[in-house]
Amino acid sequence: MDLLNALVTFANFVFVPAVAYGSQLALGALGVTLIYGILRFSNFAHGETMSFGTAITIMATWGLQAAGVTAGPLPTALIALPIGIGATILLVLGTDRAVYRFYRDRKAAPVILVIVSMGVMFIMSAIVRFLVGVEDIQFADGERMLVSARDFKTWTGLEEGLAIRTTQVITVVVAAVAVALLFWFLNRTRTGKSMRAFSDNEDLALLSGINPDRVVAVTWILVAALATTAGVLYGLDKSFKAFTYFQLLLPIFASAVVGGLGNPLGAIAGGFVIAFSEVMVTYAWKQVVAYASFGAWAPDGLLQLMSTEYKFAVSFAILIIVLLFKPTGLFKGQSV
Repeated sequence: MDLLNALVTFANFVFVPAVAYGSQLALGALGVTLIYGILRFSNFAHGETMSFGTAITIMATWGLQAAGVTAGPLPTALIALPIGIGATILLVLGTDRAVYRFYRDRKAAPVILVIVSMGVMFIMSAIVRFLVGVEDIQFADGERMLVSARDFKTWTGLEEGLAIRTTQVITVVVAAVAVALLFWFLNRTRTGKSMRAFSDNEDLALLSGINPDRVVAVTWILVAALATTAGVLYGLDKSFKAFTYFQLLLPIFASAVVGGLGNPLGAIAGGFVIAFSEVMVTYAWKQVVAYASFGAWAPDGLLQLMSTEYKFAVSFAILIIVLLFKPTGLFKGQSV
């Protein structure tokens, strides 16, 4: 029984949160790796792209709620999500035409585009703060819990309860559908195959008659959809605060680099590696160890390696280690 309590505690505070967080990071990292693989630069404005899409979705959610439109037990934000995606697509396509295209036509070095993306990041950040402010926003409605700790204890008779929030399940399901659709698009459609060819060898792709402007536009559309979806799922699971998405840029980039920049499968794997690493290093293992030892040993301390305030340091440390010893990542993407 104590071993079961240990497993339930682990699932409640480590496994379930890490799976949801990993799904969010994976979607964000997919956007980063698409930009790097096809447009050849690291987009530092990606976090603010997520923030913008989420902000528009929140505003649309408020409008739907005011009109009496809800999704029943599900968050209303799921209905508003296509509006956020559409607005973000317009923003990134406009930004590409007004900013990035100028440097791309002049064959600017990738480092120049990185610096330009930082300028775009600050502009997007200002737009988001103008739209929804800087306060913490909770916009998840509908049923809060899919499984409550109290009900779980009643069903099983265990001392520890397992709580699964509706938003956590939605995160995993929506992320799985989005990833499946992306891989189907890249592998089965003519446009997707053109994007892969353009990523592998740009000059050969151009000689084959592939339209580079179309490839760039479709890439930004996919990135906008992935970024907005990731941002909304993260906001539903936690909450929305504009600065938070700037902070998320580090674990998202770490996920893309760990998996292998330019490799979509690596971005997904990297997202879960970073998520589980952050959660496991910052979790206090005292209760799990006490149960696992069948009460024979109860540690005096929390058995917490790092405070949760320093969880991004875990991402940074992993990023540095990968860059030093395996710069192509787990799935042999492009080196940084």
